[in-house]
Amino acid sequence: MVKAVTFAVFVVFYCLVAVTSALYGSNSDVIDLTSSNFNTKVIDSEDIWIVEFFAPWCGHCKSFAPEYSKAATALKGVVKVGAVDADQQKSLSGEYGVKGFPTVKIFGANKRSPQDYSGARTAQGLVDAAFRELRKNVDAKLGGKKFGGSSGGGKRNADPKDVVELTDSNFDETVMESEDMWLVEFYAPWCGHCKNLAPHWAEAATELKGKVKLGAVDATVHTILANKYGIQGFPTIKYFPAGAKDDAEEYDGGRTASDIINWALEKFAENAPPPEVKELTDGSILKNVCENSQLCIISVLPQLLDCQSECRNNYISILKKLGEKYKRNQWGWLWTEALSQEELEDSLGMGGFGYPAMAVMNVRKMKYSPLRGPFSYDGINEFLRALAVGRGSSLPIKGANLPKIKEVKPWDGKDGELPPEEDIDLSDVVLDDEPSEHEEL
Repeated sequence: MVKAVTFAVFVVFYCLVAVTSALYGSNSDVIDLTSSNFNTKVIDSEDIWIVEFFAPWCGHCKSFAPEYSKAATALKGVVKVGAVDADQQKSLSGEYGVKGFPTVKIFGANKRSPQDYSGARTAQGLVDAAFRELRKNVDAKLGGKKFGGSSGGGKRNADPKDVVELTDSNFDETVMESEDMWLVEFYAPWCGHCKNLAPHWAEAATELKGKVKLGAVDATVHTILANKYGIQGFPTIKYFPAGAKDDAEEYDGGRTASDIINWALEKFAENAPPPEVKELTDGSILKNVCENSQLCIISVLPQLLDCQSECRNNYISILKKLGEKYKRNQWGWLWTEALSQEELEDSLGMGGFGYPAMAVMNVRKMKYSPLRGPFSYDGINEFLRALAVGRGSSLPIKGANLPKIKEVKPWDGKDGELPPEEDIDLSDVVLDDEPSEHEEL
């Protein structure tokens, strides 16, 4: 009897584990989080975390799992991605007020007050949110202190241990075979410029910890590496991109911590995926995209009966190409069908100009700039390039508030169709006699 009970308990336990691991297996880049490891891994870390609270039986969670896993793989080495089985970790999910599944929270600078993620349940949406949080955190750090200076360089809490010591024997495994982005300094112990750079290098390493790795090679000792990369002067800094590393690139930035950090973040932006051009189907999309972006580009495309699927896809293709071109700016991109969001069009002065139309909105300033030129790649490019360098006029958004957005069905990708004509049966209709020639018509 005891053996039977023990076996039954084992079977139940095994089934629970099997159901849980079905969402994120042992080979997944999604990190398993529990009440016992949550504080040490998430709260006490310097990393940005995206955390999903899920239930194994939840259909929406199962549908979301492939996209969440895809985001975890894309963000590996940049932002940590974890998941909590809320069925098993009830106290943890209760602590963060989880009432539905899946619930996704972003643990940024203030780990005790995470933000709810309300964007699209796609890998692209999660990656966009991660990079916005990353940029926000680093900008806040840069704005709160002075970098460089004449009296001794780096910040007081810079930790030299954050600079990884690299050698002939560990370089390939540590740098070349890693998925991380690396900046590597080749130095000589007797070099005065290297000594001046050291506190800045340590400061940048501490600030970029968890995002970009910084290393240092004593080129006078590890001559194999120095010869391989053609080091002829000190200090020399080489850049090794994330992922596959065929060869190194020259670092061409400045020598202060601020210079190094900004240069590294620019490289991050270059390697970031292009932003998603989202259809505006409800108010949460407008709020999430536009409030988390410096500028929000909103396009109003013709109705399907005026511009069928091929025509519409051509316009969306133009927007995607421009999104790729300007992805460093981390702008938001939205589109909607003409007359489906009339209050939005009215607020941004797009009524009366015909379709397609475009306006760029700055939510922080509650101002917008309308596209006056052609809705083409070149026309929009000129318009955005002027805005990017601070040129161009702007107008106040009508009402000084975000317009209300109607909830509409997303486009299914098909052509538009005219409604079918109704057959009219005149068999039961009694017509008056035709008028005589003396009667008035």
